[in-house]
Amino acid sequence: MSRLRILCIIFFGITIFKTQAQADTLRVMSFNILHGATTQNDFNLDTLAGVINHYKPHLVALQEVDFKTNRAKKYDLPTELGIRTKMASLFARAMYYDDGEYGEAVLSRYSFVASENIALPHLPASEPRAALITRVKTKNGNTIRFVATHLDHQKEETDRIMQAKAIVKALGDTEYPTLLVGDLNAEPDSETLNILTEKFTKTPHKTAWQGTWPATGPTICIDHILFNTPQKWQVLDYEVLCENYASDHCIVMATLVYLP
Repeated sequence: MSRLRILCIIFFGITIFKTQAQADTLRVMSFNILHGATTQNDFNLDTLAGVINHYKPHLVALQEVDFKTNRAKKYDLPTELGIRTKMASLFARAMYYDDGEYGEAVLSRYSFVASENIALPHLPASEPRAALITRVKTKNGNTIRFVATHLDHQKEETDRIMQAKAIVKALGDTEYPTLLVGDLNAEPDSETLNILTEKFTKTPHKTAWQGTWPATGPTICIDHILFNTPQKWQVLDYEVLCENYASDHCIVMATLVYLP
C-alpha cells in the first residue's frame, strides 16, 4: 500500500471520528440514602428506588451506602437499588462496619468501562471516607468520568481539607470530562469547597446554592454537583429536591449538556 493511500486512510478515519463526536445530555443525581433506613427508620428500598425512577437520572452518586451490614438486613444495597431501577451499580468501601461494609455507590444507565476506589486521608480517630471513580461511555460515544464521594462530617474542616486536596491531586489534571458529585459536607464559603473549585466548577445558577440539609427546612448547602472543563458543559437545570421521608438530605439533580 502506498504511503499516500495510508495517509488518506488515516486522515479519513480522523475526519469520521470527529464527525461522529456528538453532544450528550446527562441527568445527574446526588442522593444520600441514609443506609436505607429512611427518616422513619423503616428500611424502605422500594421508596428509594421509586425516587430514582421518578426523576430518571442517567448517573447517580449514592452516599451512606451499606453493603451486607446487620442494620441493612444483610442486603447489598447498591445491587438491590440497581435491580429496582434497572441501572448498573458499583460499590466502594470506605470502611468495614456492622459485620459488613459502608461507603459510596454509583448507579448508571450506561455500562462501566473503568472504576477505582480511592481511600481518602483522615485523622486517626475520624471515620474513613472514599471516592468512587467510574468511567462510562455514553450512547453518543463520549467517555465521562463520574466520581461519587462523601467527605467528613465533623464541624472542624481538618479532614475535609485533606480529602479535598487528595481529590484535586488525583483528578485535577485528568484528560476526561469529569463530574464530582456527592455529600461534601462543605458550605459555599468553606475552605474545602475553595480547594475543590481550583479544578472543578459549580454552576452559578441560583438554585444550585440553595440549602440541601436538613431535608425538612434546609438551611445549609453541603451536597454538590461539580464539573471540570467548564467550557465543555452547559447546565440546563439544577434542582434541590427535598423529599423528607427517603433521606434527611435533599436530593440534588442537574441536567447538563456535554459538548465534545
